[in-house]
Amino acid sequence: MDMQPKKVGVLSCSGEAEAEGTICRNAVRLVMEKYRPDVVTTLCLPLYLAGDTGEREFAKKFPVISVDGCGKLCARRATEKYSGTVQDAIDLRALLEEWGVTEKLSRSHPGELEDKLAERLAAEIVKRIDAIIEDGKIVER
Repeated sequence: MDMQPKKVGVLSCSGEAEAEGTICRNAVRLVMEKYRPDVVTTLCLPLYLAGDTGEREFAKKFPVISVDGCGKLCARRATEKYSGTVQDAIDLRALLEEWGVTEKLSRSHPGELEDKLAERLAAEIVKRIDAIIEDGKIVER
């Protein structure tokens, strides 16, 4: 029987107060709509926090990658509190530091830099999704 992986959840930061939150959300949309549409399901952090059983149950059954805009790690902490350990976690601010990005990012008027960072973050998310699939961490349910 073929146990090919089928779904990975990606739970993004919903932080509107920081440019990194917008970059996270845009990157997750890119992954879901453009790069891995048949594999990725996004989870809604506000619904998750409000107690939606569908969001929380999905995260209990399938691997989840949290994508946080800052060190507060809201997406990761919510997943771990309500559904269990995340399969992988991304802290965009830590990645920006690792990538050497020092420019001021715009929350209210994202431009070319923010778009490029969303694409770069999307590529990082895809890399981690592919690693989960290759490791056989998810199976058809």
